[in-house]
Amino acid sequence: MNPIIFIRKYDELWSRLLFLIGALIVYRLGSHIPVPGMNPEALADLFSRNENTILSMFNMFSGGALERMSIMALGIMPYISASIIVQMMSAVIPSLEALKKEGEAGRRKINKYTRQGTLFLALIQSVFMCTGLISQNLTLSTGLTFYIPAVTSLVAGAMFLMWLGEQITERGVGNGISMLIFASIVAGVPGMISTSIEQVNQGQMSIIALLIFAILGIAVTAGIVYIERAQRRIPVNYAQKQQQGRKIYAQQQSHLPLKINMAGVIPAIFASSLLLFPASLGQWVGSSADPSLTQRILQNVSLVLAPGQPLYLVLFGAMIIFFCYFYTALVFSPREVAENLKRSGAYIPGIRPGLQTQRYLDHVLNRLTFIGAIYMTVICLMPMLLQSSFGIPFHLGGTSLLIMVVVAMDFISQLQAHLMTHQYHEQTLIRNPS
Repeated sequence: MNPIIFIRKYDELWSRLLFLIGALIVYRLGSHIPVPGMNPEALADLFSRNENTILSMFNMFSGGALERMSIMALGIMPYISASIIVQMMSAVIPSLEALKKEGEAGRRKINKYTRQGTLFLALIQSVFMCTGLISQNLTLSTGLTFYIPAVTSLVAGAMFLMWLGEQITERGVGNGISMLIFASIVAGVPGMISTSIEQVNQGQMSIIALLIFAILGIAVTAGIVYIERAQRRIPVNYAQKQQQGRKIYAQQQSHLPLKINMAGVIPAIFASSLLLFPASLGQWVGSSADPSLTQRILQNVSLVLAPGQPLYLVLFGAMIIFFCYFYTALVFSPREVAENLKRSGAYIPGIRPGLQTQRYLDHVLNRLTFIGAIYMTVICLMPMLLQSSFGIPFHLGGTSLLIMVVVAMDFISQLQAHLMTHQYHEQTLIRNPS
């Protein structure tokens, strides 16, 4: 198809794609704007001394903004943390749970609380980060002359990223926050590849180890695609026959699709953000030439929660499993599905409508969630274990790969949905030109 004809035919989709590209360009440009009062030479020396630590992982999720100490150094972690808190509170506070059932109005109120939580967390994290920068002599000034402009810049950058993510979701293609995380991870891939090739040329890493890791990455990607597309289809029959005019049609048969991994990539993102916060806090605030008792405690926290450490692996795996069950319970309610099936005159063969259907769906969902949780835990932890064993010089682990693959699949699905919607409207206009 001629590109000009394609653009004219799918002008709305094209405008959405252009908005997405423009937003990602703005994000990447903003990640190069430094925080006022920083000492770039001391900052570069800090990251060179802390290679393959929690700082490297946090820097990867920020798209290199942390290494440059840009105004977007906090990334979207404050927003993710606020979302976790609000969603967990909505499960235990009846008023918040009622807001979820109020449709668009309730969603706007929940988003308002999430934004307020993001502002509060960004303020707290920026103050701690600035305190750590001063304690490590990475700033050109101290006191309020550094705190005020630095904290203001970091908070403004975090709030801007939250707003940019919402705009991408509304006016672009795909989930905005996921696309920003995807762009941050992809931005570091070329540097990781060049570093690996350079270390192989210098003999610091075996080419066999690199090939094994590359083959493993391809295999894990194929496994992610297979599991993410897998479904358990529960047959559903309609008890009543349908009548249209004088014709009576037999009962319809359908199915209820249940994904193995209903939570998507959310558990991995939530678990990573919760573990990165205390570890990064200990890295920034705990480092000092003459540490106090509190700083020594934070140093120990940073060491035991470093990627690849046993406690980090245990907590990371446990959090992934917890959030898999938690988020699945938020997005799918067996009780509501059972009530909707009963209300519409549908039933699962061999299962009585109502309470029995609810128990059956809950049983199936628990089994599927268990498989999905184990799958996600293995995907996120296995590459990390192999990295520590073979000495791979970067942190493109299972979490990063999982995020990239799932976000790419979601992007393609939404792109296809926009194309199908346009084709449907086009066929409707042809059939009903008036």
